[in-house]
Amino acid sequence: MRTNSVNVVRIPTNGPGDVSGLLSLIQQGKIDPRSIVAILGKTEGNGGVNDFTREYAVSALSAALAPYVDLPSQRVEQRIAFVMSGGTEGVLSPHLTVFTRDDVSDRGSEVISGKRLSIGMAHTRDFLPEEIGRDAQIRETAKAVAAAMAQAAIVDPQDVHFVQIKCPLLTSDRIEAAMARGNETATNSAYGSMAYSRGASALGVAVALGEIEGEIEDKDVLRRFDLFSSVASTSAGIELMHNVVIVLGNSASSAAPFAIGHAVMRDAIDSAAVIDALKSVGLHTEHDSKPSTAARELVNIFAKAEAAPSGCIRGFRHVMLEDTDISSTRHARAAVGGLIGGLSGTGAVYVSGGAEHQGPSGGGPVAVIARLSDDQSD
Repeated sequence: MRTNSVNVVRIPTNGPGDVSGLLSLIQQGKIDPRSIVAILGKTEGNGGVNDFTREYAVSALSAALAPYVDLPSQRVEQRIAFVMSGGTEGVLSPHLTVFTRDDVSDRGSEVISGKRLSIGMAHTRDFLPEEIGRDAQIRETAKAVAAAMAQAAIVDPQDVHFVQIKCPLLTSDRIEAAMARGNETATNSAYGSMAYSRGASALGVAVALGEIEGEIEDKDVLRRFDLFSSVASTSAGIELMHNVVIVLGNSASSAAPFAIGHAVMRDAIDSAAVIDALKSVGLHTEHDSKPSTAARELVNIFAKAEAAPSGCIRGFRHVMLEDTDISSTRHARAAVGGLIGGLSGTGAVYVSGGAEHQGPSGGGPVAVIARLSDDQSD
């Protein structure tokens, strides 16, 4: 009994407000806007606190989709999970990845073997500024991950291959509001708060999936880097005060013609992990003499990137953390984006910077979605 089917479409954009590609597919009948459940995007901002391309993109998408879902634009975000990641340095290309989901009835005599791509979404409650980067964010994120897994009909945590989270950050106003209540925030730095929020959110994923044993304390965030999730990808933004959680994995309840797999990069130049992730869904690199499994096509690659906190990569010093002109997250996105682009043959991949507690220190998860033939069995 297959209960749902997921479709995934990657759409290039000409700017953060460009919705023409999405609208064209809707008008051609290739995307049913009422079935859209999530949109992940890469925008060409700086990826920092003042990157308003993320909010601009969400606003443009909400306004464009509102007439199709019979909701005012300000309420579209309650129906569709939007995650915009700023920063398309180097060869990275701005684009959207649109996920749709439809319920399907029993396929009867049709045989679909193996587990297929499934998606689930959940939202945490809004956080107080003083809760960002702390236990409350970890606990609430873990609850949301469990809820999203249930929605996706994913039972085994091993079938979860990527958990994308959009989380909040601190601003001077939010810090002052906490102080007015007599509370201190995890940090007084708006930019620094992005790391705290990303890290706590990632630890919440690790808790939910059983990747960490024992209790996690506030002091572990951004300190115990031996604690991490191998599938979490978290991105902080100014446009919200809660966590948006998107779980991607494979489920026996899905009839989707897609599959997802992942691997874990141990550092920013770990090409072997990218190759392993591609192979996990039957794909091979641009230059591999062995062809990809018949009728399998790359849809997109999702990865995390960060400048190794140790200041070294495989024994050699890097200066990403010491550049006062360009932030280390921008360096890391460019480096990992170039590596993945060279192996996959496209720069239209989703690479997000800042991998605190997302994979081993200096590394991060890399997930691949592939389209299978309609009758492909695993």
